[in-house]
Amino acid sequence: MQKIRDKVKAFLADNKMDPADIDIEHVSGLFIEEMKLGLAGKKSSLAMLPTYIETEQKIPLNNPVIVMDAGGTNFRTALVSFNRDGNPRIENLRLFPMPGIKEQVGKQEFFGTMAGYLDEVIDKSANVGFCFSYPIEIFPNKDGKVLFFSKEIKADEVAGQMIGENLNVAIAASGQRDKKRIVLLNDTVTTLLAGRASAAGRSFGTYIGFILGTGTNCCYVERNKNITKTQNLDPAKSQIVNVESGGFGKAPQGKIDKEFDNSSLNPGMYTFEKMVSGAYLGPLSLWTLKAAADNALFSEDFAEKIKNVEQVTTKDINELISLPEGRQGPFSSALKVASEDDIQTACRLIDRLIERAAKLAAIKLSSAAIKGDRGRDPAHPVCIVAEGTTFYHLRYLKQRVEYYLKDYLENRKGIYYEIMNVENATLIGAAIAGLTN
Repeated sequence: MQKIRDKVKAFLADNKMDPADIDIEHVSGLFIEEMKLGLAGKKSSLAMLPTYIETEQKIPLNNPVIVMDAGGTNFRTALVSFNRDGNPRIENLRLFPMPGIKEQVGKQEFFGTMAGYLDEVIDKSANVGFCFSYPIEIFPNKDGKVLFFSKEIKADEVAGQMIGENLNVAIAASGQRDKKRIVLLNDTVTTLLAGRASAAGRSFGTYIGFILGTGTNCCYVERNKNITKTQNLDPAKSQIVNVESGGFGKAPQGKIDKEFDNSSLNPGMYTFEKMVSGAYLGPLSLWTLKAAADNALFSEDFAEKIKNVEQVTTKDINELISLPEGRQGPFSSALKVASEDDIQTACRLIDRLIERAAKLAAIKLSSAAIKGDRGRDPAHPVCIVAEGTTFYHLRYLKQRVEYYLKDYLENRKGIYYEIMNVENATLIGAAIAGLTN
């Protein structure tokens, strides 16, 4: 076992992929510097997008708000209110296909379809909280402009359009006379807000929203006086800033990272996400295993089989390290000829990539907590509201993120934290935004 451990470590170190070689203090410093540049409107790999959404307002009780959630292939609508204890009540929850998922749709059809999805709740509230999990630019009036869609959504005419404004036009066209007050935000921001609603009497110093699923991102609460790229902000107040952390460009990429990145559809973009998130950890692991095969870390038979594997997901690597005896999935052919050493070597290589992802995720969260400058009182820690199947279900990832947070953020930086998971976070957070903005 020690021989395999040493062999894997040497291979990863030679390719600058060993998590042990990542200096948390140094990389966190680079991350925070990029945050500062982004807030100042200077060249930075972190967009640092103001959301104009505050967290201090009191949530109105027993006051319904319409909630819309557009993300991936699904579109959800619901009516949400908070009872006198502050607990959310979700009613009229409906699931629809995202407009443009099957075929190209024009602007009028796109927003008209969304307006039609509101039939059951349209007259229940004048306020709408809209979680729109595609790239958007938020404006001070809380409306948002679509920047672009991923390839799965076909709605070319909608790019560059204001969402709330056009949705109100479609609602009016459907026979409703009154315009709605529509607040736009993304899933990372809704996650943060949902944590605030679920605090159950706890007093947290501040909040961080954290997504680690197919993609990864975070948001945190920043003082307006530090957001110098945006004019006319009240310097006495704070707001949520969307970091767009997947774009961080100064994480220590290894040789295999760079080769993998160059093979992607968008080389040079979102390089941090390609080292951490669920969409990429599986494919990156396959690239690493093939590189190891080329470097004689495996038996000849196993190496040949690994080289013939064409596609691997993060779910596949999770199943491999969790139950290699299962002999299922894209590795099944290779595993039939694998020695015990082959299996241990492959699993250890994947495990080290997961370790590295955990360390990088902890660096991102630590940087946001340090920049937010709260949580030094253990009675009022930073609340990290975390969402994402990769974070909660990829073997060993969550506990390793917590290990690095404990070691660096708490022990070395003196900032206390608590991780929270909120059911229906997107709906709850969108409701809070719709009610308080």
